[in-house]
Amino acid sequence: MRKLFPVLLLLAAPLFNTQIFNAQSGLPDAEKSRILALENAWDQAAHQKDIPALKMLLGPDLIYVDFDGKLMDKASYLASVQSQTLQPERIVSESMNVHLHGAVAVVNGVYRENGAKNGKPYTLRERFTDTWVRQQDSWICVASHSTLTNE
Repeated sequence: MRKLFPVLLLLAAPLFNTQIFNAQSGLPDAEKSRILALENAWDQAAHQKDIPALKMLLGPDLIYVDFDGKLMDKASYLASVQSQTLQPERIVSESMNVHLHGAVAVVNGVYRENGAKNGKPYTLRERFTDTWVRQQDSWICVASHSTLTNE
């Protein structure tokens, strides 16, 4: 059996995720940093109501579930960001973790937003999960879900 182990290992090698190789070369850390930068760019674009930037970050078939359970596609999410009744003063994500699974990255963290809605102050603290997919050399977000939290 000991003599078969190296052969079995060689036969099974293609089945291993390329992340094992990439982990040794530092690529997952670089990709994780890149995705975290994209998350922060999303916050900044939403705060500034920068629709062209958001269009680049979000996939065409985006599925967005807001903290109140509202289901939105990309067009309705962009419309919600553009709403003049919503005036965010601060948007920030923190405590983010990136989990790489080949060409898919799952990010979870805490999202904070405060500002004015319909002229009244509001504060949100949400836990979120975003799913990013690598397409060629770039990443796009294809799904996002958040829920309110008091923590």
